[in-house]
Amino acid sequence: MIVERPGAARGHVRNDWLDSRHTFSFGQYHDPAWMGFGPLRVINEDRVAPGGGFPTHGHANMEILSYVLDGALAHRDDTGGGDVLRPGELQWMGAGHGIAHSEFNASDAEPVHFLQVWIQPDRVNAAPGWAKQAFPADARAGRWALLASPDGEAGSLAIRQQARLHGTVLRDGATAEAALDPARRYWLHVARGSVEVGGRTLRGGDALGFEDEGGTLAVRGAGEALADVLLFDLPGDARR
Repeated sequence: MIVERPGAARGHVRNDWLDSRHTFSFGQYHDPAWMGFGPLRVINEDRVAPGGGFPTHGHANMEILSYVLDGALAHRDDTGGGDVLRPGELQWMGAGHGIAHSEFNASDAEPVHFLQVWIQPDRVNAAPGWAKQAFPADARAGRWALLASPDGEAGSLAIRQQARLHGTVLRDGATAEAALDPARRYWLHVARGSVEVGGRTLRGGDALGFEDEGGTLAVRGAGEALADVLLFDLPGDARR
C-alpha cells in the first residue's frame, strides 16, 4: 500500500516570526487521520524570521532530529549540548527522561528554514543526549547516504529506535534506488526540489508512505533545482 501526503494538505501555523507546515498532527493542528506513521511522529517544516525562535521548553521520551535547509539554527539545552546548525548538518537530541532546550534563528538578518523530526524511542526514560553530524551534499549526490541509525553505523547519528534515516540530493535525471523490505515501512519526504517516483511527481513538502511494499524504490530528480530527499526506514508494526 502506498500512502500519499501532498505538501499542500499539511497543517499550517503562522505568526509574526514562524511559518510552519505540519505533516502530522502537532500543536494547534490536529487531524486524527494523520497522527504519525509507525514511530515517526512529527515532520515540521519551519521557517523562522530573523530574531525569532522557540524559548526554553521541555520534552521527554522523544528522539528529535533537526535538519537545516537554509540559514542557521542555534540550539541550547540543559545537558550542556548546543551549537549552531547549518545546511548539510543533522542534529540529534534524545529527550530521554527529560530535557529543556531552546532553538533560535542564529542570524539577525536572514531567515532559517529547517525540518524538525520526532521519532518515538524504543525505550523510555533514558539519559538525555545531544549530537550533530555533517553530511556534505557531494557525499549524498545520487545515492542514499545513511544519516541516522540504531547503532550509529557508517558515521551516522545513533538514535534510540530500530529506524534508519537516509538522505540523497539529486540533479535533474539522476536516480537513487533503495530496496524495500515488505516487513518494514518507509516514509519518503521531499525536503526541496522535485522528483519523480513511480509515475508521480513530488515537490517540496510532498511525501509518500510505503507499507507491505517490496521491490525497488527509484527516485529520480526532476527539475533544474537540486532535489533534497529523506527516506525513513521504520519498523513494520506499531510496536516501539
